Amino acid sequence: MAMLNQLLSSIEVLEAWNDKDIHVQGLAYNSKNVNEGDVFVCIKGFKTDGHRYVKDAVQSGAAAIVVEDYQDGWGDLPQYRVADSRQALAALSDAYYNHPSQSMKTIGITATNGKTSTSFMTDAILEEHGLKTGLIGTVVVKYGDYSEPTKLTTPESLDLHRYFAEMRNQDVSHVTMEVSSSALDLSRVGSVDFDIVSLNNISREHIDLHGSFEEYFNSKASLIRNASEGSWAVLNLDDSYSASLVEETKANVLTFSVETADGDLVCKNLDLSTGRAEFTVEIRRPFSAGNTDYAPQEFDIELSTPGYHSVYNSMVAIAAALLNEVPIPTIQSGIKGFGGVERRFEMVFEDDFKMLDDHFANYGNINVTLSTLQQMDYSDLKLVYAIRGSRGVTVNKENAKAIAEWAPRLGLTEIIATVSHSHVTEKDVVTDEEVRVFQEAMDEAGIKVHLYRELDDAVNHALSEVQENDVLLLAGCQGMDPGAKIALEQLSTKRPDIDEDQLFKPLKNRVAGVL
Repeated sequence: MAMLNQLLSSIEVLEAWNDKDIHVQGLAYNSKNVNEGDVFVCIKGFKTDGHRYVKDAVQSGAAAIVVEDYQDGWGDLPQYRVADSRQALAALSDAYYNHPSQSMKTIGITATNGKTSTSFMTDAILEEHGLKTGLIGTVVVKYGDYSEPTKLTTPESLDLHRYFAEMRNQDVSHVTMEVSSSALDLSRVGSVDFDIVSLNNISREHIDLHGSFEEYFNSKASLIRNASEGSWAVLNLDDSYSASLVEETKANVLTFSVETADGDLVCKNLDLSTGRAEFTVEIRRPFSAGNTDYAPQEFDIELSTPGYHSVYNSMVAIAAALLNEVPIPTIQSGIKGFGGVERRFEMVFEDDFKMLDDHFANYGNINVTLSTLQQMDYSDLKLVYAIRGSRGVTVNKENAKAIAEWAPRLGLTEIIATVSHSHVTEKDVVTDEEVRVFQEAMDEAGIKVHLYRELDDAVNHALSEVQENDVLLLAGCQGMDPGAKIALEQLSTKRPDIDEDQLFKPLKNRVAGVL
């Protein structure tokens, strides 16, 4: 509970009607969640406008409303007009819960690719250090013994500050969270007190939402540009967009590189021959974090998660850990013990051949995945690709272009493709136009396509051809979610001698594609 005037002091009210100081029981942005004594904040969304639901909110007991446009016909109901109700919701939520993110070290991670894996990896290192941690992201929100699946990469601001408050009540000291571009655009992380922020990479994704690549980059970059003095920004000098922000933030900057051998932290002696990286981290320039001074030195890292992209993700996680004063031996053990996140270059079978599962979301993600394969030792590559459904011609053209560019370097002359007809929901159905642009790109590159309506048939084709020391890559987003389960079930039938418990172990803690 809080007093209304106290909450309103956290925002700029442009106009007020029927102003009165009342006890506020809670906040709501969805009229269905309004309880007696709540303040209802009217948000203009993409599909609907919260102003249309004032009547429902009042009938449920709303004691006041925050609006962008004055609402007629509500008598003596307190009403407050603001310029941006999303920003107001964030500030009001932070004030209502008494600024919970200030009570813990908060790490915000953004990127086109790798937000989830980097967040989980960072959390694993912090937990290894014995810290009480919280994690907020695409897959799950968790802290202590509590966890729940998430619907949004970054929760709406009211929900986010509530999570922070619950974490504070559980004595959580460190929170790692994914920060999406849409969350930055829509003020979902408004009023969050970030201690460390990172922009690892950026490539074409979600462009339709933002209108242009420049707007998309500016959304991502705002996490760095708006970082406060005294906080830290971790930036990747191998990515020109990330590197361009070094001089555009008030935060202290810690840079790293894998390829350019420049920066405060440098990855050296990289070995990806097994698919799982081993490398040396060199601290090239001294820096201090809290009570810890880091002199120039080197230490070795072994990753359990496969993939070239895991190296970049781990560099962010290592940087965040150093800035949180985690001892280097703890970083080494924590990162080695981290088993990865589902469908992020996940090794789901590793016997006479390797089977990898990757979400293959966009041009940048595909490039990183296939560049890892180029550095691995294997005989032949079998690629089963689920065409990306209902994402438009541009994304599918670019995905096909990435595959075509890598095909000669990987000895790939044939691809098994599928529209996963029985395994996608209505919002992910592959259109004829999306199939056409994919097929045209493959024809132009001279790559033969075996196209299947059903995912099961595509997987069966690949398993019938895979040989010893080959790599079978299950690639694609929603259409490939059940791919690993289907493949392992077919493998169990084809090879009844394989221990089932061991075979299905990679699916044990899965969320996607296991039903």
